[in-house]
Amino acid sequence: MAKRDYYEILGIDKGAPDTDVKSAYRKKAKQHHPDLHPGDKEAEDRFREINEAYEVLSDPQKRARYDQFGHDGVSQGGGPGGFDFGGDFGNFDSVIDMLFGGGMGGQRRRSGPERGADLRYDLQISFEEAVFGARKEFRFQRQEPCDACGGTGARAGTQPQTCKTCGGTGQVRQPTNSLFGQVINVRTCSACGGTGKIITERCPKCNGSTRIRVPRTATINIPAGVDDGQGLTLSGQGEPGKRGGPNGDLIVVLSVRPHKLFKREGYDLFCEIPLSFTQAALGGDIEIPTLDGPIVHTIPEGTQNDAKFSFRGRGVQQMRGLGKGDLHVRVRVDIPRKLTDKQKDLLRAFEDSLTGREYEGRKSFFDRMKDLFTAREE
Repeated sequence: MAKRDYYEILGIDKGAPDTDVKSAYRKKAKQHHPDLHPGDKEAEDRFREINEAYEVLSDPQKRARYDQFGHDGVSQGGGPGGFDFGGDFGNFDSVIDMLFGGGMGGQRRRSGPERGADLRYDLQISFEEAVFGARKEFRFQRQEPCDACGGTGARAGTQPQTCKTCGGTGQVRQPTNSLFGQVINVRTCSACGGTGKIITERCPKCNGSTRIRVPRTATINIPAGVDDGQGLTLSGQGEPGKRGGPNGDLIVVLSVRPHKLFKREGYDLFCEIPLSFTQAALGGDIEIPTLDGPIVHTIPEGTQNDAKFSFRGRGVQQMRGLGKGDLHVRVRVDIPRKLTDKQKDLLRAFEDSLTGREYEGRKSFFDRMKDLFTAREE
């Protein structure tokens, strides 16, 4: 069977730059990697074909010969099909490094600076502290290098030893032969856990873990207008980094205790105010609670149950300094209970004095009911 064109295999044009060749190879090889298609002979053939195409097109000399003479120009040398796969691709781990950024069967041991972990602390504050802002001090714990062993994990006076199994690399590489040549399987060293060091005498304080929990104190400025569940970040207050890396952050998540009168939605406040039957009927001045103290508001006579009043700018301060929310008040008419006989007689006399036109809602209801029955009779 005639071989397919290498450019066609990788899906690129003949004049494609080297970067496009490498990018196309990574995409194709990752798509058809045998590990993703176990037992699929066609996938193995496609993967080998892709590697063969890349072996030629990634080499300037081989590519030049291929462009001039085709497959005949690169059919010299060892290996199946005239190709020598004893170079970079003889070490199959280099292919995996290119595709996935690491060796098969394990992760590379980090040797550079590593940022510390972020921490979360749940801080409970009052409704007023959330609305007006506050400065709070609190205690928390974080993992820090053990002061007894200096973060080595070894007993004072001793030092961790280089792992003999991996030679201090933290990885064990095991070559095996496969259909595609030599494959290097890389796994984390089980003897040292990937650290490259063996602790023969553990520090009694940290038990060889190199870190201990240390209590710390932090202070946070809570801005006015924060809400329940909101997080504030204290940069660099998290756990210390490794190998000279920066500290993580401390995320303070706020839990706001409920208020006795107000409920909050965003920057708006809501509350309910009870009115007596007489207040609702006659109207007059009543006190409205606000965050800044009570204000006097005149309600009209005949105020109905569930009536609503809004007060602009009497809500919560917005965090960006763009004004305040509003206060919304709902009226609840409180019907008296346990009346005396005299009070009941007065109410009956009052009811007898009414013509029915005084109750707008009742009049409207009976008019609609009358229309309903009239329509049925017709």
